[in-house]
Amino acid sequence: MNIHIKTVKHDQQRYETCGDWQFSSPTDLSISVSDMGNADYEFLVGIHEAIEAWLAVKRSGPGVEKVLDAFDMEYENNRKEGDTSEPGDDPRCPVYLEHQIATGIERILAGMLGVDWQKYDQGVNDL
Repeated sequence: MNIHIKTVKHDQQRYETCGDWQFSSPTDLSISVSDMGNADYEFLVGIHEAIEAWLAVKRSGPGVEKVLDAFDMEYENNRKEGDTSEPGDDPRCPVYLEHQIATGIERILAGMLGVDWQKYDQGVNDL
C-alpha cells in the first residue's frame, strides 16, 4: 500500500476543494491538500481524505471515484455565493457515509491536536 499526501497551492487543485484523492492503482492513493499555512490543518484534511477514499472504494468499488468527482465538481459549479457547505454533507453525495465517518475521526484528531474546530473550519472556508 502506498498513500501519498502532498500539500499544494490551492489553485493547483483539480476543482474548488481543500482536499482531493485519486487512486492510480488499487493500493496507490494520492491525496492533494491545499496549503493553509498550518501543518495540523493540512494533516487533518489529508487524514480525512485517506479515510474517506479507502472506505468509499472498499464499499462501492473503484468506480465510485469517477462518480464522486462528477458529483463534487457539479456541486461546486452550482454553489451559491456565501454557501460554505461540504459536498460530502449532502445526503445525495455518493460517499456521504464515508465522509461522515472521516469527519468524525477528523474531529477526534483535531481535539487531540488542540485544534479549535471553528478556527480550522474557517481556515478551510477562507481558501
